[in-house]
Amino acid sequence: METLAYIPSPSRGVIHLGPIPLRGYAFCIIIGVFVAVWLGNRRWIARGGRTGTVADIAVWAVPFGLVGGRLYHVITDYELYFSEGRDWVDAFKVWQGGLGIWGAIALGAVGAWIGCRRRGIPLPAYADAIAPGIAFAQAIGRWGNWFNQELYGRETHLPWALHITSSEGGRVPGYYHPTFLYESLWCIGVGFLVIWADRRFKLGHGRAFALYVAAYCVGRGWIEYMRVDDAHHILGLRLNDWTAMIVFLLAVLYMVLSAKKRPGREAVVEPGVLDGDTEADGTGEATEAAEPSDTAEAAEAKEAPEGEASESEAEHEAEAKDEAGSATKKS
Repeated sequence: METLAYIPSPSRGVIHLGPIPLRGYAFCIIIGVFVAVWLGNRRWIARGGRTGTVADIAVWAVPFGLVGGRLYHVITDYELYFSEGRDWVDAFKVWQGGLGIWGAIALGAVGAWIGCRRRGIPLPAYADAIAPGIAFAQAIGRWGNWFNQELYGRETHLPWALHITSSEGGRVPGYYHPTFLYESLWCIGVGFLVIWADRRFKLGHGRAFALYVAAYCVGRGWIEYMRVDDAHHILGLRLNDWTAMIVFLLAVLYMVLSAKKRPGREAVVEPGVLDGDTEADGTGEATEAAEPSDTAEAAEAKEAPEGEASESEAEHEAEAKDEAGSATKKS
């Protein structure tokens, strides 16, 4: 049966600008990172933080996340790189695809923790700020799989079927469920869910991030079930299905325990920055306002000359009266 309507796959995932390769997969990852940092910065400032803090910490989190994502993929699909007839050097070719979100979040959190610790910032507050941005970054990053003609599901003839044309890596040309698109749309919904819940319930102490994790796991579970690429199975389920279920339970447990132990939201997210006590200078950094004691001292300094002048005038008036009295007596 010929599919009348479908999503075409790109003829190639890389364009060469002279000797420089421009890869669609890499561009999607980079754009996603920029979106996450931009939105995270806006949310951080709204929480009372300084401009630029999110980007400074992302300098630690992003490289750690990329390494973690690649490690998870290589470890869970080791046969693609270390089995007979395979070249282990391919394990370093990130641009060919293969980043596991579980490893990216886990090791990325380690990088974020290092960045937060260096600035004296609580990691849960930072995680809450960037949570929806990470979801949107995933939504954009999934389109990198479209450029590489990967991450598709079972065969289908629905109008939105993905047309796979490549036969490399064991692919069979045909029409399949675009699971990369399903996950991209799901991540967009997760991002907006976290934004709404955060505004509605004032989530704090890492609960907005936990909500993102739990909601993503729900979608990843049914999307993973549709995929047909090779994967390790445990008791009939793909490894990522088990991972999604375990991480979901941990995220929900954290939300419940955190809400009981530390209800509400952090009053201060960045040292030295308080609501109403900051103002933006020309560089966009927040500067601390003068302390009340400083203001009082300045007022006393201004009043002191006036007080001294008043005492001097009183002495002149007294002397003038004495001289007038002496003149009257003489006369």
